[in-house]
Amino acid sequence: MGPRIVLDTCVLVAALRSRRGASFRIVSLVGRGHFEFCLSVPLMVEYEAAAKRHSRKLGLTYEDIDDVLDYLCRVGIHREVHFLWRPCLRDPGDDLVLELAVESESTYLVTHNVRDFTGAEKFGINVIHPKEFLRVIGELSP
Repeated sequence: MGPRIVLDTCVLVAALRSRRGASFRIVSLVGRGHFEFCLSVPLMVEYEAAAKRHSRKLGLTYEDIDDVLDYLCRVGIHREVHFLWRPCLRDPGDDLVLELAVESESTYLVTHNVRDFTGAEKFGINVIHPKEFLRVIGELSP
């Protein structure tokens, strides 16, 4: 099995928005043995809220979104976060993503908003763009 990761909500929304980008490629690889995908109830709630908030722009129904989220729940590694360091990041809304990455001992937190996670390095978390992550796992040439 490859590295353990947490996906920021922006990666899921980008994957739903377009089938062409690195975010879509990563989400399509979830559950296929390239990496371990970690999730928590608070993160799934955030995924659902963001995806459904953008559903019209995405051209997806709530049922379509529920199908994607159900799949992620089936194949992901469910973690419970029993500790909080809030606030730790500039945007307190990002803390739940970092807390999951720390609790799950993830190697990578994959996001389009790397600067939003300044400070994650003190927990040993590598914050990385989707395209860079695909390079790390050998799914994109250097």
